[in-house]
Amino acid sequence: MYNFERLEVWKKTREFVKKVYNITAKYPPDEKFGLAQHTRTSIVSVLSNIAEGGSRLSKTESKRFIEIAIGSLYETVAQLYVAVDNDYLSKKLSEEIYSESETIAKMLSGLASSLK
Repeated sequence: MYNFERLEVWKKTREFVKKVYNITAKYPPDEKFGLAQHTRTSIVSVLSNIAEGGSRLSKTESKRFIEIAIGSLYETVAQLYVAVDNDYLSKKLSEEIYSESETIAKMLSGLASSLK
């Protein structure tokens, strides 16, 4: 087992990725290569950067990848706003997803702080 697989934030993000994929699968067909793909790319980036940060030998490098993961998470949230604004995502579901993203953001911030 790799070190990143033991991180609770990685496990939580992995579950979140699945939710985002399920949500974006319901977007209109004309968004398949637009908003849906961009949202999927940004959320996968969160998961990938947590993993890549775990491979770095210095805390400074590891922290940088966690910071990138946070940025990708924020990007995902912004894209979910676009989905709500275009009625691809219900307000109720968006609030649930937003809450989960806040939890992940706090976990990532805590991880970044521990790498000082």
